[in-house]
Amino acid sequence: MDENLLHDVVAAARKAGADAAEAVFAERQSLSVSVRLGDLEEVEREEARDLGLRVFIGQRSATVSGSDISPEARAKLVERAVAMARLAPEDPYASLAPADRLARAPYPELDLVDPYEPTAQTLETQARQAEEHARAVQGVTNSDGGSAAWSSSRWAFVTSEGFQATHAATGHSVSASAIAGEGAGMERGGEGRSTRHFGDLPAAGDIGMEAGRQAVARLNPRKIASTTAPVIFENRLAMSLIGPLLGAISGPSIARGTSFLKDKLGQQIFARGVHLLEDPHRVRGLGSAPFDDEGVATQARALIDDGVLTTWLLNTSSAKQLGLVTTGHASRGLAGPSGVSTHNLTLQPGEKDVTGLMKDAGNGLVVTSMFGPSLNGNTGDWSVGCSGYWFENGESTGPVTEITVAGNLIDIYARLVPGSDLMLRGASNSPSLLVDALAIAGK
Repeated sequence: MDENLLHDVVAAARKAGADAAEAVFAERQSLSVSVRLGDLEEVEREEARDLGLRVFIGQRSATVSGSDISPEARAKLVERAVAMARLAPEDPYASLAPADRLARAPYPELDLVDPYEPTAQTLETQARQAEEHARAVQGVTNSDGGSAAWSSSRWAFVTSEGFQATHAATGHSVSASAIAGEGAGMERGGEGRSTRHFGDLPAAGDIGMEAGRQAVARLNPRKIASTTAPVIFENRLAMSLIGPLLGAISGPSIARGTSFLKDKLGQQIFARGVHLLEDPHRVRGLGSAPFDDEGVATQARALIDDGVLTTWLLNTSSAKQLGLVTTGHASRGLAGPSGVSTHNLTLQPGEKDVTGLMKDAGNGLVVTSMFGPSLNGNTGDWSVGCSGYWFENGESTGPVTEITVAGNLIDIYARLVPGSDLMLRGASNSPSLLVDALAIAGK
């Protein structure tokens, strides 16, 4: 039914004067339950259906969207899109994806849809278990609550060039947030996990215990003097160090010339032995997809291969601007132009766990929480507020807080050492990462 509706919308757009058009239908259902201090706090159910249309008239284009999919509303949507495109400025790089890059059936079997739909009572039980186990951890004094959620989404896509495809996925999640200590000495800790299938979730009680443990581990932090020392970014947040890389190799940034890596394609930017792999076809992966948001086939690749930057992340527009071909990284909502995004990134592990990295480093900082990052996209100068724990002679000496670490990412990436403690927790994953020396601003 969705595809027929989209074909009708695209045909109407062509009839109204569009040279080309693409239509998207997105449908989402979700249910979430949260508890706090043993009491049910919120039950929220959402159901949404939205239609998006992008039309092209010559080198002009426009995108519109709406949640009313009645015949009358669809007619107005088409009328508005075509009228907007006629008035839009010319963009020589705006177009549908090239036909030879589009995904073709049969698509890989990704197993992203779990037929099990939990009831509100089931979710409440999970949320309660997560919070109860967090509160049971010795040293925990309060709670920010526990929550559990389920979602189901479906995305259908049709173009005037004859392409049509559907992508569906489900999601299950459990989280908890705990508070340890009293008054000004309170510290928070949290833990959460998300999976495509309910059966892949860790036990809710284990998630709660980890949240409590995280809070207690941060109690009684001290401040440290400013220094330069080795810094280890814990695996739970280490991809935050890699995030700026993805923005810097995105096609739109390269096309604008606003990237600190704009001249680095094909060059060694990490140490040999470092590999950043993308696997869009991982079974049950949180970032898995057979095609991108322009219908282009996704494929596995090494963004960083033995330390060498191998590719830009391109959608159709940025690829045309750079004289290249799209790499299947288009990301878009129902309205607005495409951006770029990746699918299931994994920084491959090294040989030593955090304890081994600490022993190699001797004295330094392990970062367990980050906030307020700052990046100069042109130069790669980067800083972030953080907390964690200090170590000496490879052994922890207790939690520390109110710290800023800073450096230039080109220099940081060149000296980065991956640990061995890789855990697949989300769509982007990394082991702990050691940088042998960073500026640390303390008291």
